[in-house]
Amino acid sequence: MGMTMTQKILAAHAGLDSVEAGQLILVNLDRVLGNDITSPVAIREFNKLNKDNVFDKDKVTMVMDHFAPNKDIKAATQCKMCRDFCGEKEITHFYDVGQMGIEHALLPEKGLVVSGDVVIGADSHTCTYGALGAFSTGVGSTDMACGMAIGKAWFKVPSAIKFVLKGKLNPYISGKDVILHIIGKIGVDGALYRSMEFTGEGVASLSMSDRLTMTNMAIEAGAKNGIFEVDDQTLAFVAEHSDRKPVVYKADEDAVYDEVIEIDLSEIKSTVAFPHLPGNTRTIDEVGDVKIDQVVIGSCTNGRIDDMRVAAEILKGRKVNPNVRTIIIPATQDVYLQCIEEGLTKIFIQAGAIVSTPTCGPCLGGHMGILAHGEKAVSTTNRNFVGRMGHITSEIYLASPAVAAASAVAGYICAPDDLK
Repeated sequence: MGMTMTQKILAAHAGLDSVEAGQLILVNLDRVLGNDITSPVAIREFNKLNKDNVFDKDKVTMVMDHFAPNKDIKAATQCKMCRDFCGEKEITHFYDVGQMGIEHALLPEKGLVVSGDVVIGADSHTCTYGALGAFSTGVGSTDMACGMAIGKAWFKVPSAIKFVLKGKLNPYISGKDVILHIIGKIGVDGALYRSMEFTGEGVASLSMSDRLTMTNMAIEAGAKNGIFEVDDQTLAFVAEHSDRKPVVYKADEDAVYDEVIEIDLSEIKSTVAFPHLPGNTRTIDEVGDVKIDQVVIGSCTNGRIDDMRVAAEILKGRKVNPNVRTIIIPATQDVYLQCIEEGLTKIFIQAGAIVSTPTCGPCLGGHMGILAHGEKAVSTTNRNFVGRMGHITSEIYLASPAVAAASAVAGYICAPDDLK
C-alpha cells in the first residue's frame, strides 16, 4: 500500500520501511520547540526526569513571544525560568527580546526547519512548517519535556485528505482566504487527526507566505498537520535561509486518502470568519454592515513581509477611521527592519496605525490590544473563539491583511475594492 507525504516522513524517522494509518510509532525528532507560556511547564517536567542535559542543545528551541516584552510579573517570571534553563543547558537557539520573533515566523526565517524534518512544538500552530514539506505538529508540554530529554515522540500515524489546487488567485486574494474557505467548507473538525496534504498545479502560483498561512491554520480544521508538496519555490526558500540539506518526500501514486477535494484558486473570494469559529465563514459580498473598533494585522499567520506590503499598499495615502484602533505587528525583527527600510513603517504611522515589536500579544488576549465589552475587531490572526482577545462579549472577525487594512480605513468590514 502506498504512503502519503506525511506517512513517508514518519516512516523514515521511525526507521521503518512503511507505516499505515492508525499505527503507533516512536519517531526521532529534528526539532523540539517551546515558548514562554508552554516551556515552563515542560521545564518542570524535564527536571523530574533526572536528565543532566537535553538530547541535543542545537535541536531544542525556545522563543519568548507570547507575553514578551513581559506584560507583568508573572510573565517576567515565566521568561526568566526559560532564560535560566537555556543558559544552564547551553541551548543554542534561545530567542529573547531583541532577537525573538513570533515563533512560527521566526523558525523558517532562521532556517531551523527544512523539508523532510519532524518537528514538535508545545504550541498548536507548530503545524506551520508543513509549508516547507516538513511534518510538524503541536504537542503538550509533557511531550515537549520528553522530546527535550530523549529526542523522540510517539505518534499515531494519521490518515490524510488530499487537496488538489488548480488555477491562480485573483488580486488581493491570499492564502488566508483559501484556508478560511477550506475550513468553512469542511468544518473545524473536518480534518480531525488527519493530514491536510496540498498538491496540484495551483501550488506553484502560491507564495511561501501563502503556504505558511495555510498550513498554520490546518489545526483550525482539527488536522494533525498540514503539508505542501515540495517544489522549486520551496527549495529556493530553504536554500536562502538554511545551510542544512532538505529531504524531499513525495506521496506514492497509490497513496490512500480518506478524501480528495479540488479547490479552484481563481474562484476564491475575500473570506471572513465570523464569531465564534474559524469555520463560520462568509465571502465579502455576504458580510453586510459590520462596524468595527479595532484591527490587528500580524501574528504567526499573517505577520510576514508580504502581509506588511499588502497592508501598506492599501493604507498608503489614506487615514484609518478615527474610531478604529489599528495595530500592526511585524512577526520578526527582520520583518520589522524590512518595513523600516522599505518605508512601510512610515506609511503605517502616517495612516494613524501603531507599529509594535514582534509579539503574539493580542492574538491570545494577552496584551497589546485587548477588547472591551461588546467591541468588534478584524484580525489577521487564526482563532476567534469566545473571549479569545478580551471580554467574552467581544467579537473577532478573521480576515486577510488586505481586508483588515481596508476595513481599518472604512470603519467597517470591506474589501480593498470597496474603498473610494
